[in-house]
Amino acid sequence: MEIKAVRLEIPENGNIIVGQSHFVKTVEDLYEAMVNTVPGIKFGIAFNEASGACLTRVDGNDDGLKANATQNALLIAAGHVFVVAMRDGFPINVLGRIREIPEICSIFCATANPVEMILAETEQGCGVLGVVDGSSPRGVEDVAGLEWRHGFLRKIGYKR
Repeated sequence: MEIKAVRLEIPENGNIIVGQSHFVKTVEDLYEAMVNTVPGIKFGIAFNEASGACLTRVDGNDDGLKANATQNALLIAAGHVFVVAMRDGFPINVLGRIREIPEICSIFCATANPVEMILAETEQGCGVLGVVDGSSPRGVEDVAGLEWRHGFLRKIGYKR
């Protein structure tokens, strides 16, 4: 077995969501979740099929984001893994709906940070062990950090 890390590409001014599912209809269900949850959201979806033709299935409403999701799914190369690349919305807007999809097993990350997937590769294929999302902590929040956090959440409309 080989353990490796692959760095995913975050779309400019965007986010990605990476998770695992168990059925080929994931692509259509993710598409419906995205368009029915955030009007005007732009996204691309790629899903690595784990049996049969073992294709990376792709959908979305933005060609650049579809290409980004596909590139990331191919880098991960693990069966039943999906990648959603998105703009004009945030993961917090769609994660609840995505979790409600019956075939979704888990969400590995939802981020705009630099992210690496930690993978194990065997003779059978590749599997996700975990993620490195962003950077390690550099300290503990102080009063200035608290004020920044409160201000930021209000600036982007998530708190009053």
